[in-house]
Amino acid sequence: MTSIDTTLAPAAPALRTASLSRRIWKQAFASFEFRLGLGVFLVLALAAAFYPEISGIDPTKMVVRDRLLPPMFFGDNWTIAHPLGTDQIGRDMLVRSLVGLRYSFLIGVSTVAVMLVIGCALGMLAGYYGGKVDAVIMRLTDAQLSIPMIILAISVLGVSRPTIPAIILVLGLSSWPTYARVTRSVVMTERKREYVRAAQVMGASNLRIMLRLLAPLILPPIIFVSVLDVARMMIFESILGFIGLGVQPPTPTFGNIIADGRKYLLNAWWIATLPGVFLGLTLTSINLMGATLERARNRVYGGVS
Repeated sequence: MTSIDTTLAPAAPALRTASLSRRIWKQAFASFEFRLGLGVFLVLALAAAFYPEISGIDPTKMVVRDRLLPPMFFGDNWTIAHPLGTDQIGRDMLVRSLVGLRYSFLIGVSTVAVMLVIGCALGMLAGYYGGKVDAVIMRLTDAQLSIPMIILAISVLGVSRPTIPAIILVLGLSSWPTYARVTRSVVMTERKREYVRAAQVMGASNLRIMLRLLAPLILPPIIFVSVLDVARMMIFESILGFIGLGVQPPTPTFGNIIADGRKYLLNAWWIATLPGVFLGLTLTSINLMGATLERARNRVYGGVS
């Protein structure tokens, strides 16, 4: 007897989804808003990745004689040594802001990755098996949604050391229900279709069906949600840093730089303002890309429905 290949025939829905995804990205890239957001984001990302090393400036090094230098073209500071000025103890504001962008983006992306893994896994199980499994997971999801994320983060980080892994884990564990619900709704619709039944008849295991047939179908809606969630997690990381529950000094992050600079708003406005400008530009660029992708997805799926 010849063995039956359980991976080829039922793969058509995943291939169709991949084709639709390519059309979505193509339409999004044709938009000026997407290209603008992508361009701004790439400039900021490259600057954060390379400028601190190229400049050779230690973001934590104090140079008291250079304290409170204003940005170039403001006041008497016309030197390019500190183009965006220095803070109250002489640390370079450009380098500190870019290093802060590194940590903010790292925490944002890592947190969304934790949310994806937990939410998609639980949503997949709930949607595929249904019944008691679905009921238990959905009640767990409802319970999680009833606890505000910032309250949970403050409660946990307030009694433990707020390290980067701890911040990522707390934010990720408090924000996975959205991904669970999206995944569950897609899987519940697809599990009754003929290609899933065909794979079951041919002997494919439940795990194989979920990973090979159903997982690719949840990627388009999940990707668009996750792009916007990166920006949202960067905001929450900055809030935690501002109230002293984020990454601890002397490591610079947007939150703790702004918190330090609020005391000097009248005579050194740039200390608190510049990190906010970098954060605002980053969030705007991410939101432009995410919103454009969502509009492109609605057009593509609306045209094939």
